[in-house]
Amino acid sequence: MMIVIQLDRLLLERRMSLTELSDRVGVTLANLSILKTGKARAVRFSTLDALCRELDCSPGDLIGQTPGTQPEPQE
Repeated sequence: MMIVIQLDRLLLERRMSLTELSDRVGVTLANLSILKTGKARAVRFSTLDALCRELDCSPGDLIGQTPGTQPEPQE
């Protein structure tokens, strides 16, 4: 199984842009973009908490699993 961040779906459902979320959460647009595209290697609990607060969701709404394997880490 592969862990996925379902940020696109939540933003669409809430009619919110990534830029607006970035301003509300205090996380750079670049870092949110990395998270959104699945390239993030880790997420801080404080960031997860802020995202859930602003998107009015629980961590389980934001993080999911999909069949498949994790891509090999690039060095």
